[in-house]
Amino acid sequence: LGEGARLERIVLLDEPADAISISFAEIDLKAGARLGQTVIASGARLQRHETHVRHPGGGAEVRLDGLYLLDGKRHADLTTVLAHIAPDGTTNQLTKGLVKDQARGVFQGRILVEQRADRTDARMGHHALLLNDGAEVDAKPELEIYADEVACAHGNTLGSLDEQALFYMRSRGLPDHDARALLMQAFVGEVVDRIEHEGAREGVAAWVAARLEALA
Repeated sequence: LGEGARLERIVLLDEPADAISISFAEIDLKAGARLGQTVIASGARLQRHETHVRHPGGGAEVRLDGLYLLDGKRHADLTTVLAHIAPDGTTNQLTKGLVKDQARGVFQGRILVEQRADRTDARMGHHALLLNDGAEVDAKPELEIYADEVACAHGNTLGSLDEQALFYMRSRGLPDHDARALLMQAFVGEVVDRIEHEGAREGVAAWVAARLEALA
């Protein structure tokens, strides 16, 4: 991306359950550029999407988001590597996942802040819900910081649907399937809402809603 350029990239990995899929993107930004990327994955026999970003600082902004919705024996791996190489850069990263049956989700995120990249602001979060005992999620969020004057943080959570919320919704007459679907929609909706392009956001929201029907 050239100086001051702006790009929103949507990657929808919607593939057959027996597919083997490996994809890779390498993105190099100039000062002042803005990149927004959202990867949405349904998983496959083996599915991996890897993104490497070279962040120039200089007021450039990066948003790296991901969402995986898995059932059956599907596997999805979302891997990102981002290097801040100069001062005054911003990165905001959010990945969420729902995993059911014997599916497996993998998140690997690494943010490197090099020694001269002062005043970097980098945030990374990964959050996933296991919908039954056989599901699996492996997460490895990493921050590697060599500069002193930075504001960086990362977080990772793993849990299940809130049983108290489900009980409350069922006690108000909502069927179990609908109650679970509403809670899952609320959980993943934050990633979808961060898509800036209205048409892309609406298209992703429709795909996610259809996928959640299989997971509820």
